Amino acid sequence: MTTGVGVELNDLTRVYGTVRALDGLTLHIEPGEFVALLGPSGCGKTTALRILAGLDEATSGTVSVGGRDVTSVPANKRDMGMVFQAYSLFPHLTALENVEFGLKMRGRAKGDRTTRATEMLDLVGLSAHLNKYATELSGGQQQRVALARALAIQPSVLLLDEPLSALDAKVRTQLRDEIRRVQLEVGTTTVFVTHDQEEALAVADRVGVMSQGRLEQLAPPAEVYADPATPFVAEFVGLNNKVPAEVTSGQAHLLGMSVPTLAGSISSGAGTALLRPESVTVTADPAGTSTVKSVAFLGPISRVYVALADGAVIDAQLTSAAARGFEPGAPVTVGVEQTRLLVV
Repeated sequence: MTTGVGVELNDLTRVYGTVRALDGLTLHIEPGEFVALLGPSGCGKTTALRILAGLDEATSGTVSVGGRDVTSVPANKRDMGMVFQAYSLFPHLTALENVEFGLKMRGRAKGDRTTRATEMLDLVGLSAHLNKYATELSGGQQQRVALARALAIQPSVLLLDEPLSALDAKVRTQLRDEIRRVQLEVGTTTVFVTHDQEEALAVADRVGVMSQGRLEQLAPPAEVYADPATPFVAEFVGLNNKVPAEVTSGQAHLLGMSVPTLAGSISSGAGTALLRPESVTVTADPAGTSTVKSVAFLGPISRVYVALADGAVIDAQLTSAAARGFEPGAPVTVGVEQTRLLVV
């Protein structure tokens, strides 16, 4: 198992003409930690990864790895392993030869290379495919080879740039879980860039949500989801209903109920509560003033769309067993679980 190293990005800016791709990004990653950078296209997450890798230069700010300032160190001297969206395998080499390549470049003896590459392919579950060429492998298998190749050189930091976005949904989920298993087993400090919130929440120790070159929040996945620090995080991570609310003394009053507000909410007056579908309760009620519009079955969960008395439609997420009791046109009462809400 590798001993992870700490990574520090301090006040990084990156300016391209009039565009500030990074705007004072500071990010400290613990040794052995798996951090996902999450955000929409153009938020600066890939720029941050490329600067960490040495593939791009910061306009200002510093990069430290394991306590060593590497801001001016070229990419080939930074000891980073990278996996890109495109598999980037050599088509004329077998899986084993592809994984050996980085070790060969570092002057490792043939026997050592083969042993190490075989171990890494075993780690990613490809022992049976050592001698297949890239063209004989599926997309998911090729990306596993790319991961094995990145890990074979025992990098101080593993960098993953949208590594799953070219794969279909089922393979993405399998490989996502595989990447996390391998990372925990090997212990390498890892930075994973994605625009897919489910991916980030599923694998990371901490998720950094980025917008316009800045870090909006850096926290464990459950905290980012349940306690979003800013309206942007609340909107980007998960689905939200927007419901009028009145705030007094740290309480949001909405849908006939009172629930506590999150830090970052307005302190008083009228606002809009960002309400997760799973925090909405729906109760059959012959005297209810709300009406079921439709029910969407999604396997273990269902979404129940309800028209409120004022005509606004709210989305509730229920277990499919609970949702079976609701038919379009049924009168219901809508409420809110006792959960903290962000009111903006």
